[in-house]
Amino acid sequence: MTGQHSSDGEEPQVVVRDRRRIDPETGEIRTASDDAAAPAHAAADSGPESVPEPVQVDELDPAAEFKAQLDERTADLQRLQAEYANYRKRVDRDREVVATAAKAQVVNEMLSVLDDIERAGAHGDLTGAFKAVAEKLAAALQKAGLEPFGHEGEPFDPSVHEAVQHNTSPDVAGPTVTGVLRRGYRFGDRTLRAALVAVTDAEAGPVIVDQPADEQN
Repeated sequence: MTGQHSSDGEEPQVVVRDRRRIDPETGEIRTASDDAAAPAHAAADSGPESVPEPVQVDELDPAAEFKAQLDERTADLQRLQAEYANYRKRVDRDREVVATAAKAQVVNEMLSVLDDIERAGAHGDLTGAFKAVAEKLAAALQKAGLEPFGHEGEPFDPSVHEAVQHNTSPDVAGPTVTGVLRRGYRFGDRTLRAALVAVTDAEAGPVIVDQPADEQN
């Protein structure tokens, strides 16, 4: 249906396009050919066709996003576990150092008692019940980590032996501990005190000088 109206100026044409799929007069379904028969100028006057807006589609797949978040949380958890494990190791190591130092301090106070016990044994005074108690004390301290050193016949070591006497003898091949004036003790890898020892070094033999044969005759 079209309508035109004239006045002093030309009025724009109004075009009404019937897009009903069923013909209201015949009741039949219109075909594509019927639509093509519509005036061409009607399509031209209908104005520019609207361009459909692009559909927004998520570029990141939800499953991939979830996996990325899961990997990130897993990495954070592993990092926290590693830091906690290192913390536990430091705490255990510090606790062990403190405990060892405390034990060493207590044991160090008992060294004078061990010296008295050893001197009593050397003089034959370590007998009876006193001997049994002394042996139990020495065994308990060694079980805790106390280790005596400084025995006759062992090589002289200036890092743990303190030489207070020095002799020479042809019976030894090198510096050797031949007397112990005071026993040395170590606790773990810590030397509580050095051993006071007498050291015997190898005695130099006579120097033999070969004489020429004519002087010997």
